[in-house]
Amino acid sequence: MLGLEGILNAYRHRGFSLDGFTPSLVASEDSSAAMLFLFQQDRLLVRGDGSLPMGRPEQYGVLAPQFLGTLAGRSAFAAAVSGDAPPSLTWRRLRSAYGTLPDAQFALAGYAYQVVEWDRTHRFCGACATPTEAHPTERAKRCPECGLTSYPRLAPAVIVLVRRERELLLARSPHFPPGMYSAVAGFVELGETLEECVQREVREEVGLEISTLRYFGSQPWPFPHSLMIGFTAEYAGGDVRVDGVEIEDAAWFSPDALPTVPPDISIARALIDASLGSS
Repeated sequence: MLGLEGILNAYRHRGFSLDGFTPSLVASEDSSAAMLFLFQQDRLLVRGDGSLPMGRPEQYGVLAPQFLGTLAGRSAFAAAVSGDAPPSLTWRRLRSAYGTLPDAQFALAGYAYQVVEWDRTHRFCGACATPTEAHPTERAKRCPECGLTSYPRLAPAVIVLVRRERELLLARSPHFPPGMYSAVAGFVELGETLEECVQREVREEVGLEISTLRYFGSQPWPFPHSLMIGFTAEYAGGDVRVDGVEIEDAAWFSPDALPTVPPDISIARALIDASLGSS
């Protein structure tokens, strides 16, 4: 069994690591065999074997792709496309591409999806409604009328695994797949520190007080544009009392009687695995 440090190291290299990626706004002259990240909403265009299509964006009717940069020296483009999948290609939900695409390509697919969504939702200035223009030196949109500059959106969220001796507090959102439980999570509000957000979310969603808050790690989560910041904490008091809105059920679980938990792509699963490894 992996020790705690082994679990942490495995987590840090899984899923959404962009090692080997060099971001850029300007494509090299030779991009004829580029990786193409083409989306319809959250569906990624892939070959029959699950690999990415290669070539130039124009081959797929894309006229204004976003150049992302290079991964291991190979150019990468992203774009939203419409219509049916070309012959020998198919649409696959981005989440389901985990384990099929190499980890570095899957990480870049998450980045590409966020760039495409940002491009789609920032075509007009949010202040004066003027069509925006691409910033010449940054990944940003600039309004030629009022000068407002908009960068890709990022929404920070905390997730915390609370322990009571060997037991883990796991909660269930009504939006989860049947039977699945996870750690308590929520978005950071204006004016909050991360620590204040963790305490508030635990108090609001499950009615508990916590102590000994420790930072665990973070994970970009492109569904659609979050940064998950993970913590562990110790139970300090209170009885489990769910809010009935964000959380429909929560309970203490022993390590040998866990419910269905999130897949190993997620920081929630990494928190659980690391906690079990340190028990």
